[in-house]
Amino acid sequence: MTKFRKLNRPTAHRMSMLRTMVSQLVKHERIETTVAKAKEIRRLADNMVTLGKEGSLCAARRAAAFVRGDDVIHKLFTELAYRYKDRAGGYTRLLRTRIRVGDAAPMAYIEFIDRENELRQSKPATPQPPQRAPMDPWTRSRLSKQFASPKEDKSSELEN
Repeated sequence: MTKFRKLNRPTAHRMSMLRTMVSQLVKHERIETTVAKAKEIRRLADNMVTLGKEGSLCAARRAAAFVRGDDVIHKLFTELAYRYKDRAGGYTRLLRTRIRVGDAAPMAYIEFIDRENELRQSKPATPQPPQRAPMDPWTRSRLSKQFASPKEDKSSELEN
């Protein structure tokens, strides 16, 4: 069983709030909320986008059972599924913004990545390091002797 944040609410209220917030995130593609709520929304929103990418009838029914609104379901299965078809996960970004005045709660924006009007641009993919040519056994043996620790050298001298 996975761990989740209870957010100081009864189960029904918590699930209702999270369903509404995920639906609003899909609809507006960026919302501001507390950091703890944003972290929970991120888990659920990524799961909904994965269902949208799956595109089956079963996935559509599972998404419809969670999110609210036909327009949200349509957006999940058309626009967001197409946008993230090549991405394996990590569809949302969490950006901490401020401390709320009333209760000093840390606030954050949660938004979908790779969209227009992003608060921060996505990082480019890190290039793979170039492949090194395999060394021949003679060079490998010489390097291992050259960079060996002193303990190994003393033990090899005692054996000789």
